[in-house]
Order: sequence, then C-alpha cells, then structure tokens
Amino acid sequence: MFEVAQEAYKLGIPVMTRHNEVAPHQYEFAPVFEESNIACDHNQLLMELMKKVALRHNLVCLLHEKPFAGINGSGKHVNWSLSDDQGNNLLNPGETPEDNLQFLVFLVAVLRAVYLHADLLRASVALAGNEHRLGANEAPPAIMSVFLGEQLDTILNMLENGAKSKVSKRDIIDLGIARLPRFNKDMTDRNRTSPFAFTGSKFEFRAVGSSQNISTPITIVNTIIAESLDYVTNAIKTVKGTGKDFNSEVLKVISAIVKETKDIRFEGNNYAEDWVREAEKRGLPNVAATYEALEALTEKKNIALFEKYKIFSKEELVARYHIWIHMYNLTLEIEANTLKEMVNASVVPAGYKYEKLLARTLHELVELEKGAGLEIDPAALEDKKAHLSDVVSKIYYVRRNTNEMDKLLEKAKEHSDEKRAESYFKELKPLMEHIRKHVDQLECVVSDDAWDLPKYREMLFIS
Repeated sequence: MFEVAQEAYKLGIPVMTRHNEVAPHQYEFAPVFEESNIACDHNQLLMELMKKVALRHNLVCLLHEKPFAGINGSGKHVNWSLSDDQGNNLLNPGETPEDNLQFLVFLVAVLRAVYLHADLLRASVALAGNEHRLGANEAPPAIMSVFLGEQLDTILNMLENGAKSKVSKRDIIDLGIARLPRFNKDMTDRNRTSPFAFTGSKFEFRAVGSSQNISTPITIVNTIIAESLDYVTNAIKTVKGTGKDFNSEVLKVISAIVKETKDIRFEGNNYAEDWVREAEKRGLPNVAATYEALEALTEKKNIALFEKYKIFSKEELVARYHIWIHMYNLTLEIEANTLKEMVNASVVPAGYKYEKLLARTLHELVELEKGAGLEIDPAALEDKKAHLSDVVSKIYYVRRNTNEMDKLLEKAKEHSDEKRAESYFKELKPLMEHIRKHVDQLECVVSDDAWDLPKYREMLFIS
C-alpha cells in the first residue's frame, strides 16, 4: 500500500486515503478531488500502478467486481460536484439550505437529471463484473435512486407542500475561533446502500465497477445534468420578467421539479426486498442484465441528448453499444471456458482420486468382513456407502452441467451478439452458478492432499 502511494506521488496522483476494506485483503485508495478529465487519467494510471506493484511482491491485484461468492466485491465511488469559474462549489448548502436559492436550484437540477435519465446512469455502469456485484448486499442495486439525508428531504417536502419552518440552524457547527468560518455538519447519515447519494457538497455515484474506466459514468453524469440545468435555467428565465417577486417565483419552479422527481428519492435500505417492490410501484427501472441496460445508448431520445450537446454522434453511441455487448460476451466466454478447464483438469480428477480412495477402502473392508471375519457395524458400512454415493453424485452433477455449458457455448456461436448476450445472461450464468455450487460442495468433502486447487480458506488467507 505504501509503495503504491509512493509511485502515485511520482506521477502526480494525489492519493489521500488508503486503508483496509471489509473483505479479506481488500483495500481502498481515494485521491484528492480534481477536475474530472484529470481524475479519469489518474484513476487509469492508479489501476495500472496497483497491478504492477502487486507483481513486484509476487501478488496479484484483482480488480474484478466480485471475485468471491459470499465475500464483499469491489467498486468505485465517483464523487461528483460542480463549481463556477471562481471555484465556488455550487452544491454547497450554506448555513440554511432552505434559504439558499442557488443551492436548491442546482440540487433539484441533479434530481431531475437522475429521474429522467436513470437508464443512462445504469448503462454507464453496465459490464459483466458489475452484474455479479450490483445488489449483492454490499453494493447498490440496479435500481437508480437518490439519497439526500433527513434534513434535505424534510426541506424538499416543505417546498413541495408550500410550508416552511426553521430547520437547519441546529445543524451548524461554530468552532468559536475567529479565523475559522462556520461550516455545516455532514447533513447525511451516509446511506451506504444508495447508488446516488448526496454526501455534503457533492453527490457520490456508488454503482461504478472497480475495473471500470470512470470516464463513461462521468461523461453521462455531466451530460444529463447539463441538460437539466438548461431546463431549469429556461424555467427561471420565464418567470424572471413577470414582475412578481423573483425569489417566490423561483421557489415555485423548484417546487414543481421537487414534485415531478419525488419518486427518485429514497432514504431507506436499498438492499431490502420491500424497496424492489416499492420501486416497481413508482415505475423506476430495475435492469439487472447488462445487455438490456446498454440498450439505453441506442434509444432515440438519448441519441438526441448526446447530439444536442455535441458529446457523441449517433454512430459513436451505436459503436459503443456494440463494442460493450461484444466485451460482455467475451468476458463471459473467458469465464466459462476457464471454469470448464478448471473442472476438467483439476476438479474432476481430484474428485476421481478421492472417489477411488473411498471405493478401495469400502471394497477392502467388505473383503475383510467376508474373508477374515472382521466384525464391522452395518451402520458404519452404510455410512461409508452413503459418503461414496454422495461424492459420485457430486462429480456427476459437475460433469453433466459442464457438458451442458459446453453445448450452450457452441450453440451461442450461431447467434448475433445481442442474442448471445441474452442467452449468456439467462442461461449461461445460471448454469455456471450451478456448476460452481456442486464444485464448492465437492471441495468441502475432498481431502486437501487430493485437491490441487487452492481452497476458499486458502485463497482468503484464513486457513
């Protein structure tokens, strides 16, 4: 960790935070905030550094989003904010957010962007590795929602209902030192289950994959918020010349957007099954499959959005769609073929070796019982038979499902990329999970000396 930080500083990457994370041998790096284009470059360089430094120490740095079932996966938190040309943070709530008109305008513009373009946000984090991770009880689900925290949620509810009350003075910390200004407490409780959360002067997009290039999510966030800011600006310009109280009219604009976007706000546990049902009632998309999520890039309204702001042409978006579908297919094919090789070259031979040991032992005991009159408890023999039968069955199910997987991969070659991606999501992935389940069960009964692959406890350094 220290060596990675040293190498990062040599390249001008301002790594500020580095610490252990939840899973065994899982770590986190966090840089100081930078302009988004520089942050993207630095993030790519940092990933390369981590892998290279790991190899120096005979280690491998895994950037896979979910390398181990049942163990926390890895992602990136893209912290996003916006400033003016003087460097002033436009998402700084100030002392009293309900009276800070500028902050509220930018806040609701972000809400509107996420509400209208949740499909693009989901598409921006759509990749094979993230499919394993999203919603896996340590990562946000595929449902896009926004968390604001109790105080801001209360303020927006007040604006929606046209009521106003004193809210935020109690949340201001005064250090009592003349040289240091007052500042806001972090007004959120940092809901770690939310995919898009306000965390004090910034939003945190938590659904990004650990192996991912962050430029795509940032580009999409910038574009959808640019469109939303245009909309809000035009709405405010419309009321500006009415001769009525300007602040009151702007609050009406804000209130209308708050009402329109209410369904995207969620303060609870995003992992809960209740939220899945509630999100469906609200009409929020829940797109688990990568191939379905990426279809957002080819929709007319989204193509028009990117062309309007001269970000991507139709051809560029369609090209990205096809490339990312191809990458998804290729990743799953590599995973499936690796699994097949591991099963045929290591798992099954180890199983046969143990199966042979059990069969020989059982045979010898039966022969001794018959020929030498060895007294054996019938229940003990039945137990050995049952254990052998169980091992034989486990090996059979591993082999049978691996053969089915092989047939599916062959058949998929005849399909288009889109059809192949659908087949891989609906058929290949469940089949791989099934194989893996039986292999895991076999691993638990085959002796260590017969099992030449590292076992789970060995890979996680807890044996």
